Amino acid sequence: MKILVTGAAGFIGMHTTLRLLARGDEVVGLDNLNDYYDPTLKEARLARLQPHAGFRFVKMDVADRAGMEALFAAEKFDRVIHLAAQAGVRYSLQNPHAYVDSNLVGFMNILEGCRHAKVQHLVYASSSSVYGGNTKMPFSESDSVDHPVSIYAATKKANELMAHTYSHLYGLPTTGLRFFTVYGPWGRPDMALFLFTKAILEGRPIDVFNHGRMRRDFTYVDDIVEGVIRTLDRIAEPDPAFDPMQPNPGTGSAPYRVFNIGNHDPVELMEFVAAIEDALGTTAQKNFLPLQDGDVPATYADTAALNAWTGFAPATSVREGVGRFIAWYREYYRV
Repeated sequence: MKILVTGAAGFIGMHTTLRLLARGDEVVGLDNLNDYYDPTLKEARLARLQPHAGFRFVKMDVADRAGMEALFAAEKFDRVIHLAAQAGVRYSLQNPHAYVDSNLVGFMNILEGCRHAKVQHLVYASSSSVYGGNTKMPFSESDSVDHPVSIYAATKKANELMAHTYSHLYGLPTTGLRFFTVYGPWGRPDMALFLFTKAILEGRPIDVFNHGRMRRDFTYVDDIVEGVIRTLDRIAEPDPAFDPMQPNPGTGSAPYRVFNIGNHDPVELMEFVAAIEDALGTTAQKNFLPLQDGDVPATYADTAALNAWTGFAPATSVREGVGRFIAWYREYYRV
């Protein structure tokens, strides 16, 4: 197939693109290579993709309406994996407009491109952050997600609503994937694993929020990619059991689906830190801090729907995944 992957120079985007290329798909990778974090890491990821004959790179911002229209008109993509977004909960408190530009305007351009080019299936990244203030665990796609606690989360919820509208109005099959705390080699420098590893190796203390009582459903990147590929290959369909008198938010009478992709095994932050310490062979200095604005104390994915739809559920342990990240970090940064 000919597939557009947006955010191809990103963490999940690079891993996903490599998997698609390995199985013989043609991939057009789009990224704006912005400086939200060190662009040299994005360029290094891109350098892993460019030797592949089936890969072409387009430097563009998804918020560029005319550019996106021209791209979809020229390329005739079979399917689209939309991973480009302004990420990060904490940054959304400082620069909310960046989230509107990328996550709302950009997503509208993706939807319009898919509609007019008659794309077979759009798979897009949502986030566990949509569960917001919910405390019922584990989080299920059938739960209401009407109480976001950050503008980042609100934009991801908006993406799901926008996708449903296009599925309903134009019959565009869409699948939204709620990623739960993704980590692994080539990961983002603003994420806890990267920040902790860097600080510990440099002999600096690490900031441990919510006094270490955070619980996260840490999900290894290879498991995320497997979920993305499997959902891409099974085009969203209307739910024959959908009842408008008791609507299930995770499906619809349109070709629309939403799935959690999480490890279904929440880990306390102190256990995560211990795995890093063990892999590095050293003990971290810890600076205990309260819960940050926009953060939630716990995440926990119910993955039954994903498993029923694709036959897959993530299962990589934190110890195994952290060990692989540390090995990559030492090699990449020559530490």
